[in-house]
Amino acid sequence: MDKVSFGYEDVEPKEKTQRVRGVFSSVAARYDLMNDFMSAGMHRLWKNQFVRKLRPRPGQHVLDMAGGTGDIAFRIAERGAQVTVAD
Repeated sequence: MDKVSFGYEDVEPKEKTQRVRGVFSSVAARYDLMNDFMSAGMHRLWKNQFVRKLRPRPGQHVLDMAGGTGDIAFRIAERGAQVTVAD
């Protein structure tokens, strides 16, 4: 089986998938906290403003690309739209 790159290592594709999942799992819980610190909380205001300008409505379908922790998707879903997150 071919190897794929993970940082400075060549690993099996299945192992890379597990490692990437591990990296995301290890930072997800603190990701928004880190953004709070780096933006002095402004990122939450920016995301709220983005969703207000998007004006999601019930019955609307929204694709959130690079959705990260899903915090924008959750805001959109609260307004009734159906959201698919791809990361």
